[in-house]
Amino acid sequence: MTEKIQSIVPHLWFDKDANEAAAFYTSIFPDSRITNETALHDTPSGDANLISFELWGQKFMAINAGPFFKFNPSVSFMVNFDPSREIEASEKINEVWSKLSESGIVLMPFDKYPFSEKYGWIQDKYGLSWQLILTNPEGEERPPILPSLMFAGDNCGKAEEAIHFYLSVFKESKQGQFVRYPQGMEPNKEGTLMFSDYSLLNHWFTAKDSAGDHQFCFNEAISFMVYCDTQEEIDDYWDKLSAVPGSEQCGWLKDKFGVSWQIVPREMEKMMGGSSTPEQIERVSQATLKMKKLDLAELRKAYDYGI
Repeated sequence: MTEKIQSIVPHLWFDKDANEAAAFYTSIFPDSRITNETALHDTPSGDANLISFELWGQKFMAINAGPFFKFNPSVSFMVNFDPSREIEASEKINEVWSKLSESGIVLMPFDKYPFSEKYGWIQDKYGLSWQLILTNPEGEERPPILPSLMFAGDNCGKAEEAIHFYLSVFKESKQGQFVRYPQGMEPNKEGTLMFSDYSLLNHWFTAKDSAGDHQFCFNEAISFMVYCDTQEEIDDYWDKLSAVPGSEQCGWLKDKFGVSWQIVPREMEKMMGGSSTPEQIERVSQATLKMKKLDLAELRKAYDYGI
């Protein structure tokens, strides 16, 4: 069987707990492991540590880079426990909830709801938010873990607009379910999105509007790395997504909804991976720091020869 290539990878920004958090998460979820650790020197945050890991077979990346951004529930991760795929799904969801709850904050109690026999929303001890749900085995299959965007504050009511925008930007995209708020669910406006899901580059996300009094919005603590095969792809995503010129740095950009993306060449995985020498990693890292949009040809020069 050919391994499925993951082209969008969630990136988590920690002050200094990335290694500890990655070890914690990989101990909780099935089919999980740390795949690589890379030291980065002389970044704007000082020395930083980059950790690649997999949770339930899906790739994540985390960095220790200082106390500049903090997680909040505007981006969470929905975890599907599907009885049709996991024989002990009901027991596993209990176990994962118990572990994530250690020193965490409950945002929605772990309980029975009209949409699920078991569901809960928890902010763990590192501040990262998780929605655990026992799914309906008769529904259309979804991956175990989906990034979930909550459009709150000034963004409330824009979830549907954002989804259609993302579907227009990314290749191999697909709209899934749209469940709207009915009348009488104030402060949420009738017709806005109570739940939706959609796929970008074969990577599923969920999104919703929330008119609650939330004192947070999207920030750089969670970004989404988009791996590109060519400079043309990098240019295309950059031109379509970037909406805040002041946020453009080292391949990072911010879109018109405030969501952060990193547009990177797929070759960066190799360049910053375990098979590279410390000198090659250092040269690529320093070259990246001088760029806004990444230049694949210049990164290759830095990797191969130095600049």
